[in-house]
Amino acid sequence: MFTGLIQRIGTVKRVSRGAGLVLEIAADKPWAKPLEPGESIAVNGVCLTAAKCAESRFTADVLRETESRTGLGDLVPGAKVNLERALRAGDAMGGHIVQGHVDCRGTVIAKEPKGRDFQLRVRCGRVLAAQSVLKGSITIDGVSLTISVQGDDWLGVDLIPTTREETTLGSRKIGDSVNLEGDIVGKYIAKAAAPKSTLTEEALIRAGFMS
Repeated sequence: MFTGLIQRIGTVKRVSRGAGLVLEIAADKPWAKPLEPGESIAVNGVCLTAAKCAESRFTADVLRETESRTGLGDLVPGAKVNLERALRAGDAMGGHIVQGHVDCRGTVIAKEPKGRDFQLRVRCGRVLAAQSVLKGSITIDGVSLTISVQGDDWLGVDLIPTTREETTLGSRKIGDSVNLEGDIVGKYIAKAAAPKSTLTEEALIRAGFMS
């Protein structure tokens, strides 16, 4: 589990495509406690397992399913990524509950200045938009943010200078793809509130469609 509070900016050092996608990433500064093999780490909001670790570098294997649902397959050497280590018992719980399981890829459709801040609008599709609420939480490329405006298939967040400077979102441009994870609480509520079908095998038998 993660919180969506970015701890380091990483740089992709190597992208290997043999039997599967393997990423080698270096953090911009050392970790207080070194990464260990087998540890979970979120890369642009995607939960990965550190396979090999050396100082501030680590490698991670990316499942084909993960590659198809996220933007990790588009990364090239030199690309910047947001990094967050998994939450540990006793850690401060900032941000919101983030699983590191991306729901979909979104597209940046607007980037508008708002005084010292700016608003980032992302097309996210109707399903995720329906599960989201104003002032609720959304994770964009691993960053925990508050939804400030939304439409039928898009949502917007306001970014303060600290978020722009300490994550990759400040460099995002219109047309860029981003990883999106909706609030887990909202998804559970949406599923529980969904209408249940009354069409059962027993009902079909009673209606004479099955014997």
